Amino acid sequence: MLRIQNISKAYGDKVLFKEISYHFPEGEKVALVGANGQGKTTLLNIMTGRDYADSGEISKPKEAIVAYLPQSPNPTPASSLLVECLSGHETAYKLKQEMDRLLQNMEQNYQESDLEQYTAALTQFENLGGYELEGRAEQILLGLGFKREQLEVSPLTLSGGWRMRVELAKILLSAPDFMILDEPTNHLDLPSIEWLEEFLQSYKGTIVFVSHDQEFLNNVATITLYLNKGILKAFAGNFNDFLKQKESQEQTAMAAAKKIELQKAHMQSFVDRFKAKASKAKQAQSRMKMIERLDEVLSGITIDQGIQRIHFPRIEIPNSPKDVLVCEEMIIGYQSPLSKKIKLKFNKGEKIAIIGRNGIGKSTFLKTICDEISPLSGTYKLGEGIKIGYYAQESAELLDPNLSVLETIRKYAPALSEQDHRGILGCFMFKGQDPLKKVKVLSGGEKSRLVMAGLIAQKPNLLIFDEPTNHLDMLSCEILAKMLDEYKGTCCVVSHNRHFIDMFANVIIDVSAEGKWEALRH
Repeated sequence: MLRIQNISKAYGDKVLFKEISYHFPEGEKVALVGANGQGKTTLLNIMTGRDYADSGEISKPKEAIVAYLPQSPNPTPASSLLVECLSGHETAYKLKQEMDRLLQNMEQNYQESDLEQYTAALTQFENLGGYELEGRAEQILLGLGFKREQLEVSPLTLSGGWRMRVELAKILLSAPDFMILDEPTNHLDLPSIEWLEEFLQSYKGTIVFVSHDQEFLNNVATITLYLNKGILKAFAGNFNDFLKQKESQEQTAMAAAKKIELQKAHMQSFVDRFKAKASKAKQAQSRMKMIERLDEVLSGITIDQGIQRIHFPRIEIPNSPKDVLVCEEMIIGYQSPLSKKIKLKFNKGEKIAIIGRNGIGKSTFLKTICDEISPLSGTYKLGEGIKIGYYAQESAELLDPNLSVLETIRKYAPALSEQDHRGILGCFMFKGQDPLKKVKVLSGGEKSRLVMAGLIAQKPNLLIFDEPTNHLDMLSCEILAKMLDEYKGTCCVVSHNRHFIDMFANVIIDVSAEGKWEALRH
């Protein structure tokens, strides 16, 4: 299948990768993992021709079809969701358009040549299974969360996230030999993610994908590629298998490094004792050269440092009453209701995760209890002294791009000292000179972390987070989950990231497709 050979890429002085090679085996599901900034998306872009390598080459069989998930939706889609999805199978779609054109010509002015062309196109269309494509397209769209009544609406009426689902549906329908997916679960809810996992597990072609969803990586990947510090390494199995193998390799590397350091220390002791003695000068010189060689060996042993123990910032959270939030017969929505009567209670210190399909009112519920919109009926009541820290999905995009990181957190909590500000920023991985960076140069994940740091600096005793992991890599997700676990207040999080939820939540609120809210405590 596809092969990359000696691929190198650098931006100025920053080398993303140097002379990396890999042959993607046919039929495997290959996960490309690594921290943000290591070059995963750049590598995918090079493989799809959207970017270029400084050197090296990419080869594939001439007849192989490669398809990739774009990073933005088609700006000029077809008239309906179903037709736009069908356009994903380019060959069949063009044949269908040609058949429609020829039929229209024959209706207006019948010619034998048009009939011959139509018959040839029809034969090709049938050989491709063209008449079954519409049923497959419908099945894929429904699996990705669309409702049957939406299939005839224009994609232009949908939000960007739902239009990206259409782009994913087009790729799945096209059934290429080699499928490249960059964060395919970003715009999906839990039921759609689970459907996609099953689809990809049974897919016969080769897949390479990037994801920060650890459950998805475990359920789909058969091979894990690790891109780190310009080096690409392959590990058999899913993400958990990769972690075990990586840990074993690092323990071996640490043992080897320790042994070399002991040898160096022994030789250095000899050099220090005898370098001034003429009778031992040659032996001392020889050992000095051996020390230099051992230093070269050590430089080739790479050991990931991993994450340090993460602590919640050392700030006092105001005490709160036992009943943090009480909802009585509350119905939420806009022009029409999105829920049945909600009867819920948040207790002090609970770590709550709200799960369920998109479009059933999870974000609307958060906006309601944060007093951004009013309930349609019923009531909710916050406990005395409750102070909310609210992270909305668009919060990161509302930051002032011209402020520095330090100026931004100072704006959130002006009463805190700079030492406190820097301490909180450090907990969210802004260290060294990072606090002096302008917001406009930050990545999406860094902006999200900055908003969270600002909210924590305000010392809320109720954290409300709406999809906080959307732009976070796995390391950032783990840090946030550990902080929420240590947080002394109450938190309520909407998320589709199963591994993230498992790390901190002790209450799951499951919202059914019919709008029923049920709290499960454990």
